[in-house]
Amino acid sequence: MLIWENNMKKKELEKFKKILIEKKEKILGNAVHTLSDDMTLDVADLPDEMDLASSEYLQSFQFRLRGRERTFLNKIDDALKKIETGEFGICEHCDEKINTKRLEARPETTMCIKCKEEQEQEEKQFGE
Repeated sequence: MLIWENNMKKKELEKFKKILIEKKEKILGNAVHTLSDDMTLDVADLPDEMDLASSEYLQSFQFRLRGRERTFLNKIDDALKKIETGEFGICEHCDEKINTKRLEARPETTMCIKCKEEQEQEEKQFGE
């Protein structure tokens, strides 16, 4: 497997690490907010069944959203581990370097643009 750490400047790695940590902190902050503020139901504030049903629907939506964020958190954690092991910026499918511009847009990515496009084409074909 290629190790890009030697080719990627330490300053760049630190920049990506900072971006990833900031994304992680934002997601965790959203999760704390959801648990402390958005997930409490006070039946006294909900005078009828429609209000209660609407509130429960919003809670369900929030939990689904947080589930997606949990997946995103895992990707961020994986990218941070790769920075530490020197594997950051290497496509998991072809073992080639991931373009710096792509990493700047999505530092948690695991694939180069070519492999990602191929994956999306395959998904599109099976989805039809």
